[in-house]
Amino acid sequence: MMIQVENLVKAYNGQRVVDGVSFEVAKGEIFGLLGPNGAGKTTTMEMVEGLRTPDEGKVLIDGLDAVRKPNTVKEHIGVQLQSTALFDHLTTREIILLYGSFYREMRRVEELLASFDLEEKAKTLVKHLSGGQRQRLAIAMAVVHDPKVIFLDEPTTGLDPKARRDLWAIVQRLKDEGRTVFLSTHYMEEAEQLCDRVAIMDTGRIIALDSPAGLIRQLASDSVVEFVLERPEPAQTFRDLDGVKEVKQSEDGATVLLTDRLQDTLRRLIPLADEKKWDLLGMRTRTATLEDVFLQRTGKRLTDA
Repeated sequence: MMIQVENLVKAYNGQRVVDGVSFEVAKGEIFGLLGPNGAGKTTTMEMVEGLRTPDEGKVLIDGLDAVRKPNTVKEHIGVQLQSTALFDHLTTREIILLYGSFYREMRRVEELLASFDLEEKAKTLVKHLSGGQRQRLAIAMAVVHDPKVIFLDEPTTGLDPKARRDLWAIVQRLKDEGRTVFLSTHYMEEAEQLCDRVAIMDTGRIIALDSPAGLIRQLASDSVVEFVLERPEPAQTFRDLDGVKEVKQSEDGATVLLTDRLQDTLRRLIPLADEKKWDLLGMRTRTATLEDVFLQRTGKRLTDA
């Protein structure tokens, strides 16, 4: 294993923000921490990176103790922080050279500029870069010393859809180069698209860990029917509908039916609504996603938590 984490704990003012977190990351995989803001993702990553000292727990990166020997570990990892402070009055080329000077060895600047589609911005001041260009530069800085492991903390937050997908292509390329990528995100689509395995975090704990497909399979349902009633009905009302495996009611008032026989469920639901004179507001059907895994485990939507 490239990363081994055992029973990480971090508390502030007596409250545990990371509470006994353990997991392993294999060499060459993209591993994701998925969860809402405040779940403990960034604190967990910072302890794994050696940027924050855990109150309890053990972290090994490529066999090195990241808690006891953080400076040694930093030669082997690259880090893109959630909010990377850049020197606005340096050019793109200058800032890569600056960060490269912090290490014993660095990759060629021209290679990095080309790899991250920044060649035309080599002489541009950082303050004039777009959000997507700044994020690509931040990741270029993280790999300037050719590390084995890359940490990306919410790498696409605030980016438009095109810039986000451009970043996804870069993350995939890092894996193709043989690197291990550890990223955090609160975007379920990002986790499903990129990650080989995902650990879902909530309130400082890992509540599920598997491949995205494996987590969704655990629902035992491949489809979802979702709607809102003006006057919510008890979950039991819907449990006997054909195909329904589970009924969840989210904090925003939506009823979510997890089903493995979508057509049969709808054949029973529509006549029932007519009989009870319900208006199925905003009813939609869709394929099950990690959002439904999070809802099943916590009773909250990932996007609203």
